[in-house]
Order: sequence, then structure tokens, then C-alpha cells
Amino acid sequence: MNNEALLEKTIQFVKETLHDAEGGHDWFHIERVFNTSKMLLQHESADALTVQLAALLHDIADPKFHQGDESIGPKIARGFLESEGVDENTIEHVVLIVQHMSFKNSLDGEGQKFTSKELEIMQDADRLDAMGAIGIARAFNYGGFKNRALYDPNIPPSPNMTKEEYKASQAPTINHFYEKLLLLKDGINTETGKKMAQERHLFMLDYLERFYSEWNGKE
Repeated sequence: MNNEALLEKTIQFVKETLHDAEGGHDWFHIERVFNTSKMLLQHESADALTVQLAALLHDIADPKFHQGDESIGPKIARGFLESEGVDENTIEHVVLIVQHMSFKNSLDGEGQKFTSKELEIMQDADRLDAMGAIGIARAFNYGGFKNRALYDPNIPPSPNMTKEEYKASQAPTINHFYEKLLLLKDGINTETGKKMAQERHLFMLDYLERFYSEWNGKE
């Protein structure tokens, strides 16, 4: 099977698997990350097939929708790629990216256990989708999905949480800006990604300023 056919089969598999997914982690999230990863590949030297497969499969079973189990996604990704006869080196690389790309894994205090240029591109593509206008929309969509408060002035953000604290957090959605979204800019790997992240970061700061102004009844 050629690469184009493999990617098309992967797209169909992901669409079917995420048919009923929460709106911030559905096929359209995957599609945006996939397209951003392809754009980054135009400026970065990396194995395109590995990056694109990882982009398509990175959220095939997000742990937050599977009782925190971080093993399901990599298993599903491996099983699908094996069923399509993908070579073992590519499978292993894709699975390692799926295992290590999440923001919360940067909070465990042990440093990143695996790195590659392909992982860096994938992290940037995924993190960019958590920033800017789309990032804001996704944050509030997930907060609504979990029935969380928009904002509570009596619950301050905790920007220095451990991985387990982050996973267990039930804080208002505005806190998520300080606990993740505003931290992403400094974790972007590629030069192209950094330029995109800066603009999206500033948009989020402008949004927060407006949010607090309206919250407090000001013009």
C-alpha cells in the first residue's frame, strides 16, 4: 500500500472511531492538527509519513475520556498500523509519539523520556490547536462538557501542578488558561511554530482582559 492510500485509510478509521467524540477532541481537531503538521513539514526536516500518521492517531483514545488510562491510545494506534502492514520502525515511532506528546507529560518532573524531530512537530501542531481562538473555544466546550464553572474569583489558578494534580483538576475553565494554555508558547519547538504561537498567545491575553472587564461590569 502506498503512503497516500495508507493515510486515506487512517483518516477513515479515525473519523469512524471519533464519530461521537466531544467537540474539542473530535475529527475536526484531528484534521486541524493534521493540516498544521503538514504546514510545519514544509519548513522542517522530518519523516513526513511518521508525522502525518501520528497527527491522525494522536487522540484516538484521549485518556481523559477513558478514566485516565494512557495505554489505550497507543494500543489502538499500534493495532491499526499493524493491521495495515506498516513497517515496525514506523509503528514504533508513531506509538512513541502518541505516548509522549501530551502537555500533561511535561508535568511529571522527570523530563521528556523520548524525543525526535517528528515528535517536536507533532507537539507544536497539537499545542497550536490549544491556543488562540480555537483554543479558547475548545477550552469552554470541554468545560461545558464537564459542567465546570466559567470562572470563580475565589478559586485561584494553580500553574505549578503535578501531572496527577492536573489530571484530577475540576477547576473553572478560566483557570485552564493559566494552568495550560498560556504556558504552551514557551514549549513550542520549531521556529515556524513559535511565530504562530506568539500571535495566538497575544490573542488569548486580549481575550482574558476583555473577559475580566465584562465580568466586572465595565465597558
